Amino acid sequence: MAPTLDLLERALDQTGGIIARVRPEQASLPTPCTDWDVRTLVNHTVQDLKLFKSMVDGADRPAPDDNLVGQDWGGAYNAAASALREAWQQRGEDGTMQLGRLGEMPASWAIGQHMADIAVHGWDIARATGQPTEGDPQVGEASLDWGRQSLKPEFRGQTFGAEVKVPDDTALYGRLAAFFGRTP
Repeated sequence: MAPTLDLLERALDQTGGIIARVRPEQASLPTPCTDWDVRTLVNHTVQDLKLFKSMVDGADRPAPDDNLVGQDWGGAYNAAASALREAWQQRGEDGTMQLGRLGEMPASWAIGQHMADIAVHGWDIARATGQPTEGDPQVGEASLDWGRQSLKPEFRGQTFGAEVKVPDDTALYGRLAAFFGRTP
């Protein structure tokens, strides 16, 4: 299944809903991203959205900030998601994009990257906060397909670790998480 702007928007909405349900007392819970608690992971996800927007519209990359989410995590996420949506709507999903060290890539590749990143971090936050981890099946399938085609070993690191082997009958988002280095 090919990544599309519709699937990206669904991933944004899905993760936004997960963040909206995080309770303040869950901020310091550990996450599948072993170096980050829930608050740090939500902040990182908002940072990713801002970085992705700069990739789409050519604006300067945002500087890392220790506190992008403040006290209104949902508001910060929604504002960054809205800005990313707008940048993609202005640009469209056709053609190619210059993606730094990756060089020129199809816009659909970048859409897939954004969608998969957001879907996986949504899973991370849901898992850490005891929310359901299965989401939109089309987003999950497209994200897993994108990952299998695009997430080469040299792109793995702290955020997306080595693939974790899971049984074939593992639920879709569990397989997605495992591919991106999480233990479902």
